[in-house]
Amino acid sequence: MQFFVANIYKLLFEIVLYFSLCEKIFFDSHIHIIYNNNTTPSFLYFCEKRGAPMPAVPNPLLQHYIKLTEFLGQALGPDYEVALHDLTDKNRSIIAIANNHVSGREIGAPLTNVALSVLMDKSYETQDYRLHYHGVSINGKELRSSTMFIKQNGRLIGMLCINFDDSRYRRVSQQILSLCHPDLFVSELELGNQDPSLLKASTTPEKFRNSSEAVAVDAISREVERMGVAADRLTSEERLKIITALEEGGIFLFKGAVKDVAAELHCSQASVYRYLSQIRHDNAETP
Repeated sequence: MQFFVANIYKLLFEIVLYFSLCEKIFFDSHIHIIYNNNTTPSFLYFCEKRGAPMPAVPNPLLQHYIKLTEFLGQALGPDYEVALHDLTDKNRSIIAIANNHVSGREIGAPLTNVALSVLMDKSYETQDYRLHYHGVSINGKELRSSTMFIKQNGRLIGMLCINFDDSRYRRVSQQILSLCHPDLFVSELELGNQDPSLLKASTTPEKFRNSSEAVAVDAISREVERMGVAADRLTSEERLKIITALEEGGIFLFKGAVKDVAAELHCSQASVYRYLSQIRHDNAETP
């Protein structure tokens, strides 16, 4: 089954590469989001939430991917979310999304913690995509995520992400197994069949949020919990450690991140800037 799914992903990425090279995808800059008002999961076709300003798409290459996002969302079905990120504005990077009910995000949602880490470690320079890592939706659903890096002349300009919600299939699987096995046996079987790579990734899963502030708060909460301290009782040394982790995770790539971090760590923005200056100075001196 995993081999079959992997081949599907490879085929999809080959389709993406093909369309990015040819100039035949129709694009109309006046198309808005179309909502399906029936009881079936809705498709989100383009990139403007009604009443909100339309994000600019300055790069013609990314314009091609907008129509492809719609196509993949309809072709794969309602359990697959397809999201297109434009890295021009990291705070509002999503410019097109299909089946947004999967993660709960909207147009204008920011980059995720995983996307920020990719920008910081520059893994996109040696990889064209990342497959099958662990994600968590806004409402807590476990997702299997994959991301393709959209590059132009070697420069990363966007990301095309597919997030798969397999909860319906898990329920069917449990029901079938429960017909012939005790519940305890089924539970143990499921634990034994988990992908080791997903278990490893579950320590820092990709979390989907609708604002850059929420992404920053998640990152801070994770570090505070890891240290086992209260945010309002941090020492200077503890704040330095947390801000170092946030810097390494790319949180300060967001505009306004210093203000959000200062509020969560109960210190002034000036203090955050001093910590960052010290961290960057130390990193610059490290060979």
